[in-house]
This record gives sequence, C-alpha cells and structure tokens, in this order.
Amino acid sequence: MSVDTQTIKEQALADFSKYISPMKVRTMKAAGLDIIEDWREGATICDITGKKYIDCQTGSGIMNVGRHNREIVEALKKALDTYDIGVFLLCSKQKADLAKRLAEITPGDLACTVFGVGGGEANDAAIKIARGYTMKKEIIYAQRAYHGHTGFALSAIGRDAYKEPFEPLMPGFIQVPFGDFEAVRGAVTDDTAAIILEPVQGEGGIHVPPDDYLPAVRRLCDEHEICLILDEIQTGFARTGRMFACEHWGVVPDIMTVAKSLGGGIYPISATIFKEEIQDFFIPHPFIHLSTFGGSDLGCIVGLAVIDYIEKNGLAEHADRMGMRFQTGFDRLLKDHPDLLLEVRRKGLMMGLQYTNESIGPRLTKKLADRSIIAIYTGNDPSICRFMPPLVITEEEVDMVLNALEDSMKELSGESGLGKND
Repeated sequence: MSVDTQTIKEQALADFSKYISPMKVRTMKAAGLDIIEDWREGATICDITGKKYIDCQTGSGIMNVGRHNREIVEALKKALDTYDIGVFLLCSKQKADLAKRLAEITPGDLACTVFGVGGGEANDAAIKIARGYTMKKEIIYAQRAYHGHTGFALSAIGRDAYKEPFEPLMPGFIQVPFGDFEAVRGAVTDDTAAIILEPVQGEGGIHVPPDDYLPAVRRLCDEHEICLILDEIQTGFARTGRMFACEHWGVVPDIMTVAKSLGGGIYPISATIFKEEIQDFFIPHPFIHLSTFGGSDLGCIVGLAVIDYIEKNGLAEHADRMGMRFQTGFDRLLKDHPDLLLEVRRKGLMMGLQYTNESIGPRLTKKLADRSIIAIYTGNDPSICRFMPPLVITEEEVDMVLNALEDSMKELSGESGLGKND
C-alpha cells in the first residue's frame, strides 16, 4: 500500500504551524514554498511529494559544497564510529587541526581561533574580543548590516525592526552608511574599538562596496588602533569566487568570522579567527569566552572535510565561472525587462536582483517556485531577491534557473501590461 505523501506533508505543515510558527507556514504558502524537504543532492532538493527544485537560497550560503554532500556525510559517519562532540573544556586534536587549517587558508596573518556553533555567536565573540583587546567600547557598523540575532551581534544589525522589540540593546554601537568611507571616518572617536563589516552585504541585498572602500577602512583602522572585523559568514568559503571575499580587495582584517558553509550543511560550527597579537587578551583570561558545543570534535572533522572538498574540486574557480554564466543571462533580462529588473549586484555566486518595486519580489518568488526554483526576496527589502545556489551548480542547472526567471518575468509583464510580452 503506497504512502499518501500529500497527507504526510499537510500534517507536517499543520504541526509546524501549531507548535512552531503559524506565520512562517502562511508566508511560505503564499510564496509557493510550503515545501517539506525530503531527498537532496547537489543543487537539487525534492519535496516529500516528489516535486524537485533547484535551491538558490541554501540557507543564505550554508550549502556551498552542495546539498547532502556524500563526501562530507561519509566523513561524519566515519567520525561517529569513534568520536562524540568531546568535552569543551579539554584540549582537542580535532580543534587544533581545524584551527591550524584555518590559519593556513585565511589571508595574511590571521592565526588563532575561537570556535562557536553559529554565526551570531561568532560575531558576539569578535565584538567581545575587540573590546577586551583594545580596552575601548564603541563599535561602528553599517546600515542594512546583518550579523546575527544574539546579544552583541543584534546591536550591530542595520535594521531597526529586528532590534526595537528588545531595546535597550548593548550601548556604544554607531551606524553608518555602507560603502561610504567618509561616514566611517567621521564616526571614529578615541573610544572606537572596532569596525564590523560584511565584505559584501548579504541579507541587506547583495551590496558590493566600491573597490577603494575596504582598503581605506583598513588604513583608517591601522591609523587609530581599531580592530577591523570582517563578517565572512555568508561570503566565505569560495562563495564570491575567492576563498574569502576580502581577498578581492587585498584586505586582511584583524578578526574574521566564518560559519554557515564551514559545516557543509551537515554539522553546525563557526569560528572567530584573529591575529596572533590579539591572543594577548586571552593570556590572563583563558576561559573568558566559552561555547559548550562550539568546535565540537565532530564539527571540526566536518569542517576539515569541507575545506578539503572546496580546494580539491576548485569551487572558487567554478563559482566564478558559473557567476559569469548567470551574469550573461541577467544582462539579457536587464535589457528585455526594464519594467521589472532595475539592477544586478553580484560577486561570484553571491547574486542580488534589484526589482523596480516591492511587489515584484513576492510575485516573482511565487512564479519561480511554480517553475521549481527556490529564490526568495529578502526580509530587509521585498524589491530584492538573492540567488545563492550551491557552488557545485552545473551549467545546465544555471540555464534552467535563467530560463525559469525569463519565463516568470514574461508572465509577470503580461499580467501587468508592462514591458515586452513576446
């Protein structure tokens, strides 16, 4: 007797609505994305009912090595024959191995690591370390920034809606426009401990800074003994066509945070990586920042397997090539649908489409879902849609996404009575 998968799906959505979040279910249904994930591989997932989708959302960059990457899964299975998460207070070879590997692959003289579980925790650690090391208090951050919803990180989010219900927040946080160096310089005081930035803003809508921006901020930090924190949680591990996005501009931060794709979509882990001289702060305070599950033995083994996979398979170079293939299609859409598409912002496979108004994001999200593509408008601005597929996406899959986007835009233009409808 066959299983009624539609009934199973409906029950799962009903239970999710009742016990977790009714508004999330309602929102996903409206977007055509009330999916219950089942099978997954590469750039593809399968709803429990059997419908396949190309995933261009990937948890905002968790799945750089692909959905349910079999090599990473096997590394974890093998580790489970011997290890558990380990005891966080004890020294660990797995932690040491991954920290050493991160020191080898990160740019410049980044050398030491504090582990965590998620990105917000990594940014909390970065801000705490910067304040402790400099003995200063002020943190400069950017409008539209996204650094996580935990304590210190929440104060550095550049969207008031995330913060207002929880005020008062941590004091000493100063917001400036992203990409505006003069605004950063004007905000610096003698009490500035750190400037925290995403090299490319993710949740804010894939905003790429001017080429002279990060180098100028780096020089400013050097002049005033300020820690430069670069949040590479979405941009890291080959997403932008380089192992880390800051390499595009030849900038080395004092502190770098990574998470998401370090766990390969298999096991959560994050890292706050910093220059060796900052280790001086931890000499009298070796237990001042702890994470029970951060840098678990299993997570570190997975992280090492992820790095090996990215390097072995040349995913940075592949992301660059596939990004250019997307760009060719985007350029055509910009020409054919000026009524819908205003601008494309892209670095590698970190891509944002700026639509002409806020109504288009939800409508195109639904039309893409109908065509088996998962690409969701941003929470910060419904007029922007992010495309962040797994870096293993193939040329054929890129073309499928572009074709679906073109068909969706033609249909929407026809409904609106705008633009070309050929």
